Amino acid sequence: MPTTPTMPTQEQVLEALSRVNDPEIRRPITELGMVESVEIGTDGVVTVGVLLTVAGCPLRDTITADTEREVGAVPGVTGVRVQMGVMTDEQRAELRVRLRGGQAEPEVPFTKPGSLTRIYAVTSGKGGVGKSSVTANLAAALASQGLSVGVVDADIYGFSIPRMLGVDHVPTQLDGMIVPPVAHGVKVISIGMFVEDKQPVVWRGPMLHRAVQQFLTDVFWGDLDVLLLDLPPGTGDVTISVAQLLPNAQILVVTTPQTAAAEVAERTGLIATQTKQKVAGVIENMSYLPQADGSRLEIFGAGGGQAVSASLTQTLGYEVELLAQLPLDIQLREGSDAGVPVTVANSGRPPADSPAALALSEVAQRLGHTQRGLAGMRLGISPVTS
Repeated sequence: MPTTPTMPTQEQVLEALSRVNDPEIRRPITELGMVESVEIGTDGVVTVGVLLTVAGCPLRDTITADTEREVGAVPGVTGVRVQMGVMTDEQRAELRVRLRGGQAEPEVPFTKPGSLTRIYAVTSGKGGVGKSSVTANLAAALASQGLSVGVVDADIYGFSIPRMLGVDHVPTQLDGMIVPPVAHGVKVISIGMFVEDKQPVVWRGPMLHRAVQQFLTDVFWGDLDVLLLDLPPGTGDVTISVAQLLPNAQILVVTTPQTAAAEVAERTGLIATQTKQKVAGVIENMSYLPQADGSRLEIFGAGGGQAVSASLTQTLGYEVELLAQLPLDIQLREGSDAGVPVTVANSGRPPADSPAALALSEVAQRLGHTQRGLAGMRLGISPVTS
C-alpha cells in the first residue's frame, strides 16, 4: 500500500524560521516579531508572512531566499511561498524594545516640559535643492548672533554637514557620553564622523531610528537655544523617527522655484497633518541669478516657494510664510565646499556682496528669536490655597 506523505507541523516550520536571520540585525526573524503568519496547505505548500521593518527593504531578497531554503528543508514541505508585508509603527516600537532587552526608551532632553530649546527639522521633497547648505548656514548664522546652537546631521545616507561646517575629527567620548565637535560656534554630530571615508551606510528602519535616537540622547548637548536637524529628502523612516522622538520640532521646508520640485516639497510639509507638528516656513533656494543690470534670470522657473507656502497655509489652517527666496550665489557654494558657511565668512558676519548670506542671516534672526508658547512647560509655581 502507498504510504501517506508526512505533513509538516507548525512547530517544525517555526523551528526552521528560527534559523533565518535578519541580515542587518543578525538575529532570528522569529525573535524580532517579523513572522506574521504560517499557513500549511494540504498539498504541503507552506506560505510564510514576513513583516519587513520598512517598505522597499534592500535585503528582502536575502530574507526570501533564506526562508525558502530553511522551510523547504522541512520534511513534507513541497513548496514555499513568502509574502512580504511591512511593520506598523506600533510593531516597530515593539521591535526597538526587544533590541534594547525590554528597557524603556531613553529620554530625549529636548522633549522635557521645561526645555526652552527651539527645534527646527529642515526637510525637502527631493535631494539637490540645497537643504544641507541652508541648514549649515542657518546654524552658523544663529551661533554668530550669540545663541547656543546644535546640528544633528540626520541625513544618514547622504551626510554632508561635517564638510559644510568644516568638521574633520571624531567626537570625544566621555563617561559614556559623546562630546560633539564645535565648528563656527555650532555643536555638530553626524554619522559621517563614525564611518570610514567614502564608506556607504546601508541601514534600515530600526537602525536608522536608533542612530537618530543616540544623536539626541547620548550626545552631551548642554543647554541649547536652537537645535537644527538636517533630514534626508522625502518622508521616510528618519522623518517618522524625528516626529516620534521630537514631536515639538517645527518643520522648515526647502524647495526650488521649479514646479516639479515644489509639488514634492509640499508633501513633506503636509506630513505635519499626521505628526501634529507645526511648519515654521518655506525657504526657496536657487530662486534666480542676479544680473549686472539688476534684473533676475530665473533659471529654474518661478513661483514654486510661494505655491508651497500658499498651499500649506490653506491646508494646515495657519500662515506658513515664505521666509526667503535665495538667489544662486557662488559664495554660498564655495563656503560649503571649504567648510566656512558664507553667513559667517566675513569675520563672523555675512559678506555685503552675498545676497544669499544676507537673506539667510535674516531668516536666522527670525527663527532664533521666535517666542515659544507656554503649553506643556513647567512654570515653577504652585497654587496657593487659603
